[in-house]
Amino acid sequence: MNKKVNTLLFVLGATLFNILVVLIVAAVLIIGIYGMVVAPMLPETVPHDFIASMLFIASIIVSFIVYRITLNKLLKKIKFEDYFDPIFGRRPPPKKKSD
Repeated sequence: MNKKVNTLLFVLGATLFNILVVLIVAAVLIIGIYGMVVAPMLPETVPHDFIASMLFIASIIVSFIVYRITLNKLLKKIKFEDYFDPIFGRRPPPKKKSD
C-alpha cells in the first residue's frame, strides 16, 4: 500500500473512531446518568428533550477531547511522514541551519 491509501484508511478509521466515541459517550450520559439517575428526580415540567440535546452536544465535545488525546499519543509513537501523505499539499522542507 502506498501513502495515499494509508492516508485514506487513516482518515476513515479516525472518523469511525470519533463517531463511535460520540455514540458511547452520548449513551453513557443520556441513558446511563440522565435517564437512570437524574430524570426520575426532576419534576415533570423540566424540558427533558432540551437536556438530552445539551448532553449530546457535551458528548461531541468530550469525543473531540478524547480524539485529540488519542491522536497526540499516536503522533508520539509514529512518524506520520513515513506512512502518510499530506492531505493539503506538501510540507515545506526543513530549514537548514547555517553555521
